[in-house]
Amino acid sequence: MAVYRHRVRYHEADAQGFLFNSRYLELADVAMTEFFRSLGWPYRELIACGADPAVVSAHVTYVKPARFDDVLDVDVRCSRVGRSSFQLDMTVTRDADTIALMELVYVNVDAEAARSRPLPEAVAEVLRECAARSANDGEDG
Repeated sequence: MAVYRHRVRYHEADAQGFLFNSRYLELADVAMTEFFRSLGWPYRELIACGADPAVVSAHVTYVKPARFDDVLDVDVRCSRVGRSSFQLDMTVTRDADTIALMELVYVNVDAEAARSRPLPEAVAEVLRECAARSANDGEDG
């Protein structure tokens, strides 16, 4: 589990004063990068070892609005790891109040060949460890 903290900036709000819906995927992108950093894989090292995750599926459930200047926490958990893909589940909260839930599936890609490729074993292993911890946390709750 990793948590990314974000303060909603003025330009991220829509005409109603809420965090614009598409900005949640931007939060997810930064949270994914910080998640890997927390696992000891800064993004440049991730790319250098042959891991280049690309989003192939994103599902967002908007629970409550976030507004300009709100401080949001994005809790990231890995829930599934496959041969070339993995799923991250993210919970966006404000003062422990759920704002949004996001499920993102990533596939490791070879950008030059424009096709999927297996996750490097070192990356897959750390993701499997995270998924196991997340599963155990769910059993305790």
